[in-house]
Amino acid sequence: MGFEQIAWFPLCIGLTAAGLVLSFLAFRRRGAASGLRVLAWALLPLAAYLTDALRALWTIGSTVVGFVANLVFNPVVWAGVAVAGLSVVLFVVSGVLRGRKLRKAGGGAAEGTAKTAAPAAGTAAGAASGKPSGRPQAAAKPAVESKKPAKGDDDFSDIEDLLRRRGIS
Repeated sequence: MGFEQIAWFPLCIGLTAAGLVLSFLAFRRRGAASGLRVLAWALLPLAAYLTDALRALWTIGSTVVGFVANLVFNPVVWAGVAVAGLSVVLFVVSGVLRGRKLRKAGGGAAEGTAKTAAPAAGTAAGAASGKPSGRPQAAAKPAVESKKPAKGDDDFSDIEDLLRRRGIS
């Protein structure tokens, strides 16, 4: 059945009229808030007809129904769903394996990175100043020395400690 074959105006008027009756009953039994809420719902079918939103709703509904019917009854689509599921499983497994690899290498990674960064910095500094880079120079000390936190700053000491250990300052 197509969109043009349905008498939409009488259907929308009927739904709105039934909603108005239910709104009146809700108003009398449960109060103004409930009655107004039912009235708001009751006016939606007429508003959808008058704004020509029914055609859009019909298109959306028929597209969704067609998609679901195609999904349920088409074995090729089920194969696509299986391939998508396999892809998700492979992403998860690769993430777990990568995490294990990083955890294994991460035991001395922060220290190893700091040790390799200092000679590289010394070599780059020597090359920039025109000095031979046979012996790496010591890394420059940070301009601001970290102070011991006062008793009131104890809330951030754990965070500062963690950042310092990770080489973030």
